[in-house]
Amino acid sequence: MHTEAVTIALFDQAPKAFIGDLLVYLVEEEIPHLAEENRILNRALQQVWETGDFKGAKEQAVLLYPALLEAGEDGALAARRVLFVGLGKQDDAINVRREQLRLAGGIVAKQAAAVKARDVLLVLPKDYLLDAVEIAECCVEGMLLGNYRFDFYKNPKEDKDKPARVEHFFLHDGGLSQSAVRKGLERGRALAEATCAARDMANQPGNGWTPAEFAEYAKKLSKRTRLKCKVLDKGAMHKLGMGGILGVNQGSALPPQLVILEYRTNKKHPTLLLVGKGLTFDSGGLCAKPPAGMEDMKYDMCGGAAVLAAMQAIAEIGLEGVNVVALIPATENLSGSAALKPGDVIRHFGGKTSEIINTDAEGRLILADALAYGIETYQPEAVIDLATLTGAVIIGLGHHYTGLLTNNDQLAAQLIEAGAQVAEPLWRLPLGPEYRKQIDSRVADIKNAGSDRSAGTITAACYLQEFVGETPWAHLDIAGTAWDFTEKSYIPKGPSGTGVRTLVACLSQWKPLKTAEKK
Repeated sequence: MHTEAVTIALFDQAPKAFIGDLLVYLVEEEIPHLAEENRILNRALQQVWETGDFKGAKEQAVLLYPALLEAGEDGALAARRVLFVGLGKQDDAINVRREQLRLAGGIVAKQAAAVKARDVLLVLPKDYLLDAVEIAECCVEGMLLGNYRFDFYKNPKEDKDKPARVEHFFLHDGGLSQSAVRKGLERGRALAEATCAARDMANQPGNGWTPAEFAEYAKKLSKRTRLKCKVLDKGAMHKLGMGGILGVNQGSALPPQLVILEYRTNKKHPTLLLVGKGLTFDSGGLCAKPPAGMEDMKYDMCGGAAVLAAMQAIAEIGLEGVNVVALIPATENLSGSAALKPGDVIRHFGGKTSEIINTDAEGRLILADALAYGIETYQPEAVIDLATLTGAVIIGLGHHYTGLLTNNDQLAAQLIEAGAQVAEPLWRLPLGPEYRKQIDSRVADIKNAGSDRSAGTITAACYLQEFVGETPWAHLDIAGTAWDFTEKSYIPKGPSGTGVRTLVACLSQWKPLKTAEKK
């Protein structure tokens, strides 16, 4: 969906031979020299260090022009500009070191955009305390994610002040194993491109990304990867009794879609189920949202986008040891003449009935059908759902942590670790019978909202828990992090693509759940 292609490749000549726009070196705080034995560059670094203008601090950068530097025995540099980017102080925490590289990569992209550099070469730091694969992967993630723009609907103009997107990134191994660097480059590229795809989906307006677009993207993905795609239409949903998806869809002129993607390795391997909320626009239904800010409700499909994009990355990277099935229930929630009314009762897949208290609590209705159907059909070892489900999670956690609710401690631990690795932190919230009582109904099995607004994120998860039975399950409420996530050099304002890299990290290092702890 990007309007311009961005490439990244290895550069196998000496860095001084690079004739592009920007040659970049990463520098750790308190280490005023480069691993590369280039007297021109080391002398220049020493000079800016002594002035105090650059000390290698986190996200610090200084730009130099080789034409103004005195050439020495090593010969002149061919690049038009040289950029030193600070990594900050050495840290013992491996996740901190990973994030230092991503942040530095984001700074590279921003500095390149500011000077309208089209071709950029980054020399990897040889002595950095990470293995070569991860050094390359994290740098690539930072640069490609930091280079992201969404200008699909912009008319191209000659705007001299507008930052430009880098067209070609290059990596130099800096003395690291080239095969390891290549592996990290490819993994980082797959993860970054998938995350940018999720951002693109979310940035599309409600009339540009509909349930049909979810289905079409999945079908195209299946044609160019090993994924298998199936789409359940409105007729199939009626036969299956998916009253949640159908009920939410009643007020829309566009039919719903239940998109199913399968990634298969071996029957002996565990099957993991991913479910993503694909609400392509949410007006609130008859319980209408206030007009101010309603345009952001095109983002209510970010859970579905994250799951779809994660499957794209999984297929490209080629995960081993697991089978993965993804379900994306997609519809709009509008207030057409047939829309759900407060007080209506619907029947979900499997027969459970629900009283509709609030038509704006619709995400749990479509997820409930997908969860129940997915678990019955695919018998997964565990299931993870992602959804921009509640505004309450933003009140509780702001835009810095994703809310995690689960019935399994092992699953919680794996997700929290995965989120920490990719700098998408999770915070676990409680579940329990005290909260479950808040969704008791006098006329149906359950109701779709509590009697008051207390513990809104938890009661929403309690609703979903009704449809997972004993299967280990985790719910990620990304309402606060799917857009306006903590702004960083590689995370822009607006949609962040959060969840994609967390899911891939979790499934890449999946540890089978102990049967005794499956609840």
